[in-house]
Amino acid sequence: MKKENRLILIDGSAYIFRAYYALPPMSRRDGTPVNAVFGFTNMLVKLIEDYREEKLIVIFDAARKNFRNKIYKNYKANRGETPEDLIPQFDLIKNCVKAFNIPQLEIEGFEADDIIASYSCKATNLNIPSLIVSSDKDLMQLVNDKVQMLDPMKNKKIGVNEVIDKFGVEPDKVIQIQALTGDKVDNIPGALGIGPKTALELIKEYGDIEGLIKHVDKIKQEKRKNIIKDSIEDIRISLQLVRLDKEMDLPIDINDIKPFIEIQNNKNSINNFLQEQGFRAIQQRLENNSFINNNDQDKIIEVTKSIKIKSDFITIQETLKLNKIIEDIKKVGFVAIDTETNSLDIEKAELVGISIAFDEKQAFYIPISHKDINTNKVLKDQIPLNEILKFIKNICLDSSILKIGQNLKYDIRILKKYGVIFNSIDDTMLLSYALDNGLTRHGMDDLAYRHLNHSTIKYKDLVGSGKKQITFDYTPIAEATKYAAEDALITLKLYNHLKPRIIIEKVSNIYEKIDKPLINVLSSMEGLGIKVNKGYLKELSDDFIKYALKLEKEIYKITKKEFNIGSPKQLGEILFIEMKIPGGKKTKSGTYSTESGILEELSLKGYEVAKLVLQWREVSKLRSTYTDALQEQIDPLTKRVHTSYATATTLTGRLSSNDPNLQNIPIRTDKGKQIRHAFITEKNYKLVSLDYSQIELRLAAEISKDDNFIAAFKNNEDIHATTAKEIFNISDNDLTSEHRRKAKAINFGILYGISPYGLAKQLSITNSEAKIYIDNYFKRFPKIKDYMDYQINFAKTNNYVETVFGRKCNIKGINDKNFAIRGFAERQSINAPIQGTAADIIKLSMIEIHKKILQNELNAKMLLQVHDELIFEIKSNKVKESIIIIKKIMEENHLQYKDFVVPLIIDYGIGDTWGESH
Repeated sequence: MKKENRLILIDGSAYIFRAYYALPPMSRRDGTPVNAVFGFTNMLVKLIEDYREEKLIVIFDAARKNFRNKIYKNYKANRGETPEDLIPQFDLIKNCVKAFNIPQLEIEGFEADDIIASYSCKATNLNIPSLIVSSDKDLMQLVNDKVQMLDPMKNKKIGVNEVIDKFGVEPDKVIQIQALTGDKVDNIPGALGIGPKTALELIKEYGDIEGLIKHVDKIKQEKRKNIIKDSIEDIRISLQLVRLDKEMDLPIDINDIKPFIEIQNNKNSINNFLQEQGFRAIQQRLENNSFINNNDQDKIIEVTKSIKIKSDFITIQETLKLNKIIEDIKKVGFVAIDTETNSLDIEKAELVGISIAFDEKQAFYIPISHKDINTNKVLKDQIPLNEILKFIKNICLDSSILKIGQNLKYDIRILKKYGVIFNSIDDTMLLSYALDNGLTRHGMDDLAYRHLNHSTIKYKDLVGSGKKQITFDYTPIAEATKYAAEDALITLKLYNHLKPRIIIEKVSNIYEKIDKPLINVLSSMEGLGIKVNKGYLKELSDDFIKYALKLEKEIYKITKKEFNIGSPKQLGEILFIEMKIPGGKKTKSGTYSTESGILEELSLKGYEVAKLVLQWREVSKLRSTYTDALQEQIDPLTKRVHTSYATATTLTGRLSSNDPNLQNIPIRTDKGKQIRHAFITEKNYKLVSLDYSQIELRLAAEISKDDNFIAAFKNNEDIHATTAKEIFNISDNDLTSEHRRKAKAINFGILYGISPYGLAKQLSITNSEAKIYIDNYFKRFPKIKDYMDYQINFAKTNNYVETVFGRKCNIKGINDKNFAIRGFAERQSINAPIQGTAADIIKLSMIEIHKKILQNELNAKMLLQVHDELIFEIKSNKVKESIIIIKKIMEENHLQYKDFVVPLIIDYGIGDTWGESH
């Protein structure tokens, strides 16, 4: 769809309710509720950012009664009353639209949907494309090659294909389906007992409602025929109710709606509105964007504020100024630092510039290799790289100067390529993670917004997106200075805000002893990478392709039809409509779910097609995610891949691996195991894998203090066999592998707060059997139940739980009225202290092992961390002595911080490939 002169139709009424229910209660100073106003205003600003060169108009519903109530008096009669705290927000939202000088419209007796329909129809006749900002399914009947929809909450576009995926028919037939199914929310009667699947079959067979009614006697199913006959009047009424009016007289002509960028806005009206509501963050967001009134910027943004921001951000292009800055930094003893590069891939990235800040009044940007976009030549008036490196080395090596960064690991790795080593560091991302884990994301944009009410300059505003995107080295230096210097200044402000809290809130040990020291450990591991056999991956990819084709033929033989196996919609129709397999479950979109759990169930019931599809999915994913992708991610010089560890993304403190993700390579299937053999060693080296045996179960015993559980581990018993004997009340002679399998599922399920229903599904037993197993478990291990109850109650009171080492895991929704949300939070409360303690223990071990390597007390390279496993590359003649040192650290290092009763045990393996060593 072409964007030139496009009409953006904003369904204001629908968004009011979505914003209201999506945000927690908020009030301005005088007590007026404003959560919906805040959500709506943010949405509007986002739309202006994205569609400023196009025509925008906001459409609202008028009073609840409209022409449809004359057709059917009970239309929308069962809708509840509008929440009291939403009522005063309607006018405020309309005032918001007015403040931005965007056209808005509501027409008595009609719904917003009808106004939108009329505009989109008129626009299409004028050859003007339209974009409807709404997720309302009733508007999907309007979609065509010139009309799209946008769900603003999900930022998802809805075109003809998406409508077909949802309803099974083209957009112009959507109302035929809706008339049959009805709508409980809007009290549209439809034909009682006709669901989306049946409606689709009928419309496909008879064309439309009138064709169906005309040929009703041809319907073979007696029950279905009678339903249609009895509901003819309701169906025809429903069709009138769902059909939108496209012929309304519109008081605002399309040609009178100007692109937003051409609208003359009044700075006072916007600022006054935002100040009255207390929306400082949105004001800040506007100050950092230039989308309002490009021709007359000072009409929106206060001139003094704009000048102040410019004067705060200074470009350094002379060596003398650089030397003066060094003197100033040494006087204060700290500096916030941030690097700019031409790629996010650290192995390929080159340094483009460095920004620094050492007081909250100003920040500096030092351009290094900015280029002219037309000539591709490096711009003049940039200090030579060797002089800048001398400056930065002087700062970074000096342990008396504290270096502050936001995700400093990235900057450390970039500058290490230029011979720069960091001493004395702090990281605002990790400070936030130690303090507010589970409450917020820890990226700079989120933290600036949360703590400073500041909306940062966005990277894409500088470099663009899509095909027109440039790398940062082609950004004009003046623009780069604003962006980069702001990053350094925000980092410093965040540090000053967050650092005092870690003492007050008693999380300094987690930050100082675990998270911060891990930065250098992970920097080293990421830099080392792990060697990969590209030829082996290519062969494996070819084998996977052949295997997938073989599976496809077998699947088509059973289904007697070729189709796209990768399409959940097509697969669902094949399985549950054409093959008539019972047990199909529909998703909210009306299509059959074919997620792995359902296919596994069908496979266990003997449906060969389900088993084959699961195998096809596995091999297809392995090929696309690993065997193909990994070949592209191998460094051509080192023949190694370099993963990046995210340190502040999980609730429990676990690390996650990205680009490539080496933590999720499947190990339970033969095909998955094959991939691990692609990871190899250098000549005369071995790969050694050491992992904690059943660490979470051991920690459950430790934390719960359950005597039976503890005794099993202290006596080095097979915990699953012990559990089986306890809960099934059987002897060693009666114990079978099936007993042990069930006990293992219970052991691990309990740690995740599994319900009888969940266990029953996992073990293919009845709910009552599963409940008996769980009850018996708690009888034999009573303190496990006490632990679970305690954690849930603690979380309900404090809204967080803690690991043994004091890491706070904030639990959202623990007191929520919604059972599903509350249940998930309760399971988190049970699991987080255990999994989080395991994560802390392996981190402490990694820190100690790294220290031994640096001190030359250990001749090994630590390459990967995969949950409870560490992978090393060790010289063949040093393997035995290295394993003794590493094993001792992993089993005992945590004891210097806390006393443990339950011993931790390390298993290890040695091989020429990762697959052999695990």
